[in-house]
Amino acid sequence: MPIVSSDLKIRYSGGAANSNQAQSIGGAKSSVEPTDNLLNNMFSDSLGNESLAGSTKYRLAYLHNGHATLTAKNVRIYILSNSTSTDSTWAIGLASAGLNGTETAIANEDTAPAGVSFSSPSDYATGLAPVDIPAGQHFGVWYRRTQSPGAAANDADTTSINFDCDTNA
Repeated sequence: MPIVSSDLKIRYSGGAANSNQAQSIGGAKSSVEPTDNLLNNMFSDSLGNESLAGSTKYRLAYLHNGHATLTAKNVRIYILSNSTSTDSTWAIGLASAGLNGTETAIANEDTAPAGVSFSSPSDYATGLAPVDIPAGQHFGVWYRRTQSPGAAANDADTTSINFDCDTNA
């Protein structure tokens, strides 16, 4: 059976059993997946002082190929719909640790990861292209959320990140 969307899993970083998105700033791949379509599954709400001054926050998650035997080929990662807030934007970047690597943790969520280039590709053609991901293996993806100074309150800011691949039948 080919790889299906449920085979491509996002896993927090921050240790083998980390379930806290705030601790997902690098380190070992967790067995815990962020809950899809849940507010704050990657970033927490911004505090008033952060919204007033503006802020940039970082997270690392791993794209895990959960298929039993097949390799995810021609993987593409892109932002299907960027922030619904006019005061924030998301960007993504490939982790420098490579296939099955453990990305070095950053000091805190305000620290940019060294050597990572961020962009906001919006479709498969322009998406980030890590290497093919064999069954049971992973590749790290950094997320960056930037809020403009003076950002307005928004109780339901959402972003949609897509992970697509080809596979053998």
